[in-house]
Amino acid sequence: MNDDSVRVGVLSLHTSKESKAICNAVEALGHEPEWLRRENAAISIEDDEVTVEPDVDVVANRMLLSNIEQPAEGLGLAHTFGRARPILNDPSAVLTAMHKFASAVALAEADLPVPDALLALSNDRLNDGRERFGDEGVYKTAIGTHGGGTWKIDLTEPVNPMVGNRQAFLQELIDRDDARHHDTRVYVVGDQVVGAMNRYAPDGDWRTNVALGGDVEDATESLDPEAREIALRASQTIGLDYAGVDLVEGYDGWYVLEVNPTAGFKGLFKASGRSPAPHIARLAIEKAGGTVDDDLVRELSSVLDDSTPACMPAQHRFNDGQIPIIGYIEEVHVAGTQGSTQAFAKSDTGATRSSIDTKLAAQIGAGPIKSMTRVKSGSVKSGKARPVVDLVVGIGGEQHTVTASVEDRSHMEYPVLLGRDILQHYRVDVQRRADDGANPDLDEEEEEGAEE
Repeated sequence: MNDDSVRVGVLSLHTSKESKAICNAVEALGHEPEWLRRENAAISIEDDEVTVEPDVDVVANRMLLSNIEQPAEGLGLAHTFGRARPILNDPSAVLTAMHKFASAVALAEADLPVPDALLALSNDRLNDGRERFGDEGVYKTAIGTHGGGTWKIDLTEPVNPMVGNRQAFLQELIDRDDARHHDTRVYVVGDQVVGAMNRYAPDGDWRTNVALGGDVEDATESLDPEAREIALRASQTIGLDYAGVDLVEGYDGWYVLEVNPTAGFKGLFKASGRSPAPHIARLAIEKAGGTVDDDLVRELSSVLDDSTPACMPAQHRFNDGQIPIIGYIEEVHVAGTQGSTQAFAKSDTGATRSSIDTKLAAQIGAGPIKSMTRVKSGSVKSGKARPVVDLVVGIGGEQHTVTASVEDRSHMEYPVLLGRDILQHYRVDVQRRADDGANPDLDEEEEEGAEE
């Protein structure tokens, strides 16, 4: 480091590869990174003077808000740091971006092309308007991530304006690829496109998210100039310093699907060999008045260094108030495209994925079926095939969108089984039961085990 080095704080409470990569890029560019986490971050007001711990000159906001229990708390935290120091991805812009319909409204008002959409607070209004989208459309929760909370549905059937406690809306389906659905993600940093990729949906699905297993190919050099301009304008309209802008090409041109303030780096690097991390680091350094070597930025962008940075504070692993506790039996809120309800669920750390009873899945409209999975149980060694659907599970105010298997659980006491896809976020207290231990003799269930 030198006397002119800038101290860049990366605000991220999650241990993500992207946060690691940005911290490492700041250091590689000759400046000083600080990872602002629960273990080390604080803001103090004393005698009307505000201090930030660790002391930083600028903050790069990487708060993941769409999949946490209290997004308003996270947004407020980012806003607090943003009041104390210059910040990349201002929280007010992130709020617009994370609410997909608010983002669409902002883009439409700026004359940027977005698919037709309808958000209605009442069931009657939403269903009265669904015919305009045809027999098939897109159904989304207003807040969601990694493809969770997004369905392609049959609009001849009624839908619900809420999925759990999250607002949902209808959107026109834009698709001109008869062979395999795909879209294009353009990664914008400042006023530059640093990379682009085409994303193709995995077999049995239509969503293109890399987190769901979609394939990618480099589109940086071949990107349509119109798509490039739309992506830059979309990021600027929302007010983000860096973003992953998702575009889809219809028969009459390009449309903006989403503007993601915390887009991942892995898929883009896999497709193009380009990492956005050094570009974000440079933007932060320059915002605080520092300088960087452009050639070094280009050199570093050819490597995705997501190793643990030296600035990562020591972590508290157990019961520091950050890992919530879940009971052996919990009352959960399950939601599909046509309704939601409360149900008792059993926690099973031996199950890879969660599952739901067939009748309950039909009642709430869980689906459509994405694929089939073969699951081994204790009594059926060869395994049995079960359909897999998207399911939204609410626990204590937190929402989890998982791909759950559907099975006949009528002979079991609990219609929902919570697997490791959900339990990974909790500690399980086997003594705690939301049903007060009712009918323990009926709890003779097959444990689900691993998928083949």
